Amino acid sequence: MEVLGISEADLSERFVKSAGKGGQNVNKVSTAVHLVHIPSGKQIKCSIYRTQGLNRYKARDLLCLELERELNPSKSNSDIQKLRKKKQDKHRKSLKKRLEKEKSEWKEPM
Repeated sequence: MEVLGISEADLSERFVKSAGKGGQNVNKVSTAVHLVHIPSGKQIKCSIYRTQGLNRYKARDLLCLELERELNPSKSNSDIQKLRKKKQDKHRKSLKKRLEKEKSEWKEPM
């Protein structure tokens, strides 16, 4: 947020009840976050997680992504694609490692 010049004073934050998956906790507690960046008028509503703290963090993250896309549209798309590829590669490596470990356990006699 500091890199983009966003301060906490520029944000208006409300907590609302979310709906959907998450059971009784989600229906009773105000876990969703509605974040407004006052200078730009951008609005973000985040109810991805079951806890308010994680939703607050993710809402700020999404707001930063939106503002960054607005400033540099071509750069942000390529960065996102690079991050996705990196994440996929990391996931593939971890799966491969786990499979190799399980195969070695299967071959060992009991």
